[in-house]
Amino acid sequence: METTWQRSSAALWDPAVLRPACWQAVLMLHPRRMLRNPVMLIAELGAVVTTLATVQATGAPDCGYYAGVSLWLWLTVWFANLSEAVAEARGAAQAAALRAARTDVMARRVTGEPALVSASTLLKGDRVRVESGEIIAADGTVVEGVASVDESAITGESAPVIREAGGDRSAVTGGTRVTSDWLVVEVTAARGESFLDRMIAMVEGAQRQKTPNEVALTLVLAGFTLAFLLVCVTLRPLAGWFGAGLAVPTLVALLVCLIPTTIGGLLAAIGIAGIARLSARNVIARSGRAVEAAGDVDVLLLDKTGTITLGNRQASEFIAAPGVTELELATAAQLSSLADETAEGRSIVVLAKERYGLRAPDLGPSGATFIEFSARTRMSGVDLAGRSIRKGALDAVEAELGELGGQLPDALREAVDRVARSGGTPLVVADGARALGVIHLKDIVKGGIRERFTELRRMGIKTVMITGDNPKTAAAIAAEAGVDDFLAEATPEAKLALIREYQAAGHLVAMTGDGTNDAPALAQADVAVAMISGTQAAKEAGNMVDLDSNPTKLIDVVSVGKQMLMTRGALTTFSIANDVAKYFAIIPAVFVAALPQLQALNIMRLATPQSAILSAVIFNALVIPALIPVALRGVAYRPVGAAELLRRNLLVFGLGGLAVPFIGIKAIDLLLVWAHLA
Repeated sequence: METTWQRSSAALWDPAVLRPACWQAVLMLHPRRMLRNPVMLIAELGAVVTTLATVQATGAPDCGYYAGVSLWLWLTVWFANLSEAVAEARGAAQAAALRAARTDVMARRVTGEPALVSASTLLKGDRVRVESGEIIAADGTVVEGVASVDESAITGESAPVIREAGGDRSAVTGGTRVTSDWLVVEVTAARGESFLDRMIAMVEGAQRQKTPNEVALTLVLAGFTLAFLLVCVTLRPLAGWFGAGLAVPTLVALLVCLIPTTIGGLLAAIGIAGIARLSARNVIARSGRAVEAAGDVDVLLLDKTGTITLGNRQASEFIAAPGVTELELATAAQLSSLADETAEGRSIVVLAKERYGLRAPDLGPSGATFIEFSARTRMSGVDLAGRSIRKGALDAVEAELGELGGQLPDALREAVDRVARSGGTPLVVADGARALGVIHLKDIVKGGIRERFTELRRMGIKTVMITGDNPKTAAAIAAEAGVDDFLAEATPEAKLALIREYQAAGHLVAMTGDGTNDAPALAQADVAVAMISGTQAAKEAGNMVDLDSNPTKLIDVVSVGKQMLMTRGALTTFSIANDVAKYFAIIPAVFVAALPQLQALNIMRLATPQSAILSAVIFNALVIPALIPVALRGVAYRPVGAAELLRRNLLVFGLGGLAVPFIGIKAIDLLLVWAHLA
């Protein structure tokens, strides 16, 4: 089901989104706001200077030229602000959609003096009873009852989920609706501190903090800007020494075209868009720092169950005892599993049907008695028409056979050992004192997961499977799935120690989890994705929350992080290459009067010095809005190595950044000459 923020992202270019963004871009011209972006602050100051020069030159022959330079310098700054404003508008639209899901409902408080109260008055520790059809008033933990809960307002998934007291499925979110039975919920977050409130704050682009890499790049760009500023300040006396007049608007145009305005104008939008792309995948990041860190991750820790495997063991093979046919074994196994509602029991019935066409018989009138599995007997089965069919663990069934005077054949014992060594779970089937065979239950590795791990390996990311299985079983599944390493018989302490070990070796570690026992490791990991269906402790420990509760989403998180870093690197390369190309338009135009030899650098054959400068300024402004979609959508991501990625960036964005200005500036120059504007 499509979520509210996915719909708002699709409508990004809707006028309803663009109009407020355009006005916000004007408000962002305030110098206090511009201080956050030193490159564009210099461009804005340049626009102010050229505007004053235009006013002073009113009536002079060059007034029109000055006015054109001033206009396009202001547009350069406004376009840069627009890129950030549009990105922030995405966050604002997502936040608005989330606010629509937040309603103040009435709650049936059962602690203290029971009463019907407003959700806004609930305090931490209060307990409320929620009946079928009612909205859960606040974030909390189920302390009594079991019920189906519709979480579509948060996750976008229409299928209800089961929430019950105890375990890792006891956390509920305010704003979701109980669809069956009832729950007693203990409030864990007061009004304004709920998960929904925190999500709203997280997707608000205006509250986004700069990431470390972004801060570093901003400082580098500021250094370039300062260097070019010093160069341009010294150019005017140098031009005078050569006998060439250098007007202030021309000098400012030169400065703005030389400093990295393209990447300076798009840098903030790239960071905001990275968070938005995660939101579109139903992952809420608490900060841009976490998204950026995901791009640098080189070790992934993944749970086996539900991530690498389907989550439930399934019957894959019937191994008959000597003198017993597989059909006879399959028939008995199916009969013993008819009342078994576990995934394993249902898979036995399905396997018997698929292999031998056996259909579940109607045992209603036959007086069949089903024996449910218990931890004491470690067996289940059915008593039917004088037969006593049992299936269960080796030692339990062997003890049952011994009591009835039977014994387990050596061939079956060998089959049990073979299944166990392969990483499977053997269930022995017996009919009275006669052993019929073994059912091989195995963890089913998800389709395509091995290929995804191969892609991650090409990216230089090591995958580590975490499981509570014994080492032999873990090794077998790890080999089938294609992970690089595994941690068997994992405890919370072992997970934490493993993460610290990798971090001490200089690695950045990502992991996913949903249980309270995962919280210490999630808190230690550099990128920690908690499941919304998990416990409150896990959600508080993670720096991202997956609204789909899909552990494989961790791979998508890494992809989005790398895409954000790639986009930043690609547009930085394009911006620098752009500046190099613009030198061939600006430098000859500035000095050709005093140094005619520089005409050789005018390889674009621009008409006049004024048309050359004006063309470069116009192109410099227009390239920013042209690249806004790239910044928001991100550069197409492929799992390749660093060397190949660098080559592609240099070829596509480096050479492209050199070629596009030559074409664009020349086209604008021809247009200006045709319109007699220069």
